[in-house]
Amino acid sequence: MGSGLHLHLSLWNEHGDPGFHHSRAQGPPPLMTHAIAGLLSLLPHLAPLYLPTTNSYKRLRPHSFAPTRYNWGIDHRGCAVRVTGHGLGARLEVRLAGSDANIYLALAAYIAAMAHGIEEKLTPRQACEGDAYQDTSSMPVYADLAEAVQHFEHSTIAHSQLGKDVVDHYARAARAELDWHRSRVTDTEQQRGIR
Repeated sequence: MGSGLHLHLSLWNEHGDPGFHHSRAQGPPPLMTHAIAGLLSLLPHLAPLYLPTTNSYKRLRPHSFAPTRYNWGIDHRGCAVRVTGHGLGARLEVRLAGSDANIYLALAAYIAAMAHGIEEKLTPRQACEGDAYQDTSSMPVYADLAEAVQHFEHSTIAHSQLGKDVVDHYARAARAELDWHRSRVTDTEQQRGIR
C-alpha cells in the first residue's frame, strides 16, 4: 500500500545532554512523556501536514505496521508513536507519515506537537501493550483526506500553533488535491465497470 516515512525524534538540553535518556526499568522521563502527550493530542489536528494526499490514508490498515490510532507504546510497531532505543539513544519514532509526505511539513507538525506537550506539561494515557489496532481508548486516525482537512481548517489549536495563513494555505492545497481526484475515474473503477 505504500512506504512509511517514520521519523525518529530526540531532544537535547542546552548542555548537549539527551533529554530522552532513560533505562527500560525507569520508563520514559517526564520530558519524553510530555512530548508523547503533545504528539497524541495535537497531531489529529494537523493531519494534512503529514498525510497530505488521498493515497496517504490507504496504507493505514490494521496489522500493516502502519498505525490506525493515535496511541503510543514501548517498542510497539503498531502504535503511532513508538518509544525506541535505550540509554543515550532513546528516542521517539512517529510512524504516521508515508512516503508521499513532505518531510519538512511532517517534521514541523511533530515539533509543534511535542513543544505543545512540553509547554503544557501534558500527560499521555497509558502505553498500549496489546493489539494497537484494537485500542478503542485511542482516537482513530481519520479515514481519508476529506475528514482530515475538515478538522484541520476548523481547529482552534491548529490555528493557534501554526497561524491562520498556514492553516488556510495547506487546507486549500488539500482541497485542491481532493477536487483533482474527484474529477478522475481511476483504472480500478473502470475495471470494476463503474464509469
